Amino acid sequence: MKNWEAMEAFVEVVRQGSFSAAAIKLSVSASHISRLVTQLESELGCTLLFRTTRRIRLSEAGELYYQHCRDLPAALTSAEEVISSLNQAPIGAFKMTCATTFGERYIAPVMNDFLTSHPKIELDLHLTNRAVDLIEENYDLAIRMGAMKDSSLLSRRLCDRKEFLCASREYIDQYGMPHTLSELNKHQCLIGSKSHWLFQQNGQRKEVKVSSQWRSNSGLALLDAVKKGLGIAQLPDYYVQEEFDSGRLVPLLSQYQYPYSGVWLVYPKVHHPSPKLKAICDYLIACFQDNAPFQPPQAYD
Repeated sequence: MKNWEAMEAFVEVVRQGSFSAAAIKLSVSASHISRLVTQLESELGCTLLFRTTRRIRLSEAGELYYQHCRDLPAALTSAEEVISSLNQAPIGAFKMTCATTFGERYIAPVMNDFLTSHPKIELDLHLTNRAVDLIEENYDLAIRMGAMKDSSLLSRRLCDRKEFLCASREYIDQYGMPHTLSELNKHQCLIGSKSHWLFQQNGQRKEVKVSSQWRSNSGLALLDAVKKGLGIAQLPDYYVQEEFDSGRLVPLLSQYQYPYSGVWLVYPKVHHPSPKLKAICDYLIACFQDNAPFQPPQAYD
């Protein structure tokens, strides 16, 4: 930092009343202190100190400069102590985002548990189905589903997720059930936030574009429409597992079921991740590590 060492030397000379006392305080030689102050005066273009063999006296410029600089060394020390504490313990503001339903059901309860033992974290948990820009909107962490495409971000796998094609028994009794992917265009398809459904065919990933007269960015609204027999939809396991268990919904086209995809912790690239980011990611992963993927029942005949 330009002039920092010289400014610190000047402030200490004024505080201690002599070059020799300042040198002892800063653990350097008195000649070094004298050179720094002379250098500072040269760069500022004015005299800061009047020196005699017995004492020093501030000039008018020196008095003004000292008034502005006297608290800076202490402020730097305080700043270094604050950063040191940040590097040792998870404290301070933390902004994270997650899809609404997954966040309400799973992330919010886990984070609330985390906060009981980390009360110095100031959490801002924003639940939305919109894909936020972490950098532009100043988020520390996002929880996202599926394949990661943004190379400017880092990620850690949180858990597995599986999506099921499903319908109500009433819909199947009335309209029948598809047996191949090509038959989907003959059915009432209900679309969420994506217009492509994900499958696996002959061991390869396959996306099928679907069209519909019904669309919503709400998973719960989509689930309600399926339960009421309005059509077929593809929904994540955490929406439909209870419905499968109760028999209200049934899985379709199980032979094309795509293997488990991931739920990811995503955050901006940084040279030194903060203790709070590391602590929160580690805690979330530990809580989800025993989460076994949901298992579907047998397909409906």
